[in-house]
Amino acid sequence: MTLQALIFDVDGTLADTEKDAHRVAFNQAFSEAELDWVWNEALYGQLLAVTGGKERIAYYLDKFNRAFAKPDNFTPFVADLHARKTEIYKELMLQGKIPLRTGVERLITQARGQGVRLAIATTTTMLNVTSLLQSTLGEESLEWFEVIAAGDVVPHKKPAPDIYVYALREMGLAAADCLALEDSENGLISAQAAGLKTVITVNDYTRDHDFSGAALVLSDFGEPNAPASVLSSPYLTLPQQLSFDLKLAEQIMDV
Repeated sequence: MTLQALIFDVDGTLADTEKDAHRVAFNQAFSEAELDWVWNEALYGQLLAVTGGKERIAYYLDKFNRAFAKPDNFTPFVADLHARKTEIYKELMLQGKIPLRTGVERLITQARGQGVRLAIATTTTMLNVTSLLQSTLGEESLEWFEVIAAGDVVPHKKPAPDIYVYALREMGLAAADCLALEDSENGLISAQAAGLKTVITVNDYTRDHDFSGAALVLSDFGEPNAPASVLSSPYLTLPQQLSFDLKLAEQIMDV
């Protein structure tokens, strides 16, 4: 099977944005709104069970802060709060403090050089995606991704398959032609439900997730001088450390 496209998740996959960017932006937005909510690292890890920022706020209030009296205009209240959080996130990205994860830029460059198409499938907002790409890869990188499927472009977020189905439809490709790159259990469920083979790169928030069914689970994508650790490889016999590249991606497609 010839690999036609790589489809990347964003938060946790392209960059470790959750702890030091999204969480920080949420807390600043709460403070500006004179809310006494503080999402520490441990709590935020639990909130990541729900995808989507607006959905995460609602989940927090339903499960962790039931004492808060929801206003009558709750939906616009949450939307405004999340919009401000997104603005703060963009400001953090412009400061250039959040780098891409190890091996990401190399893999994207290799794909572009070999004619493998690129796409993004994420639950985060389009503004969050463009802010990250511009701050790490430059303005021109927005043109490298044929499809950026983000945010509310589909009715149901991960773990529903909708965002991957949308990306595949926009590219005119079958799931069998593409490889998904994810970091979380919800992301894996979403990609698998769309029929995609999936490679996982874990992070501090997701390393204990259930990745049954993933084609490969890695610590990161690795570099030749800083290889990734292979955490699970059910279909291929691989060394304990490696640098993930298109040759290995093709092997996964052929399994």
